[in-house]
Amino acid sequence: MSDVQQYLVSSSGQMSLPASVRHRWGLDNGGPVEVIDLGFGVLTVPKGQGRRLLNDIVSRQDHATFVRSLDDDPDLATT
Repeated sequence: MSDVQQYLVSSSGQMSLPASVRHRWGLDNGGPVEVIDLGFGVLTVPKGQGRRLLNDIVSRQDHATFVRSLDDDPDLATT
């Protein structure tokens, strides 16, 4: 596993994952991933891993409290 990597997001919001990552995640032919909006950044994980990871990081109640605190940003408040 590498350290931090930088990727380019297109003006339409698309981002390409490197071939090595797609292969490791079983996405050689494409497929779904999950994106966790942390408020200060996003985390992309294989499908089915987002909820488990989020639960490991923060309790459901703490996450709900944080989301409610985002009422000044309606886009973030939908996470």
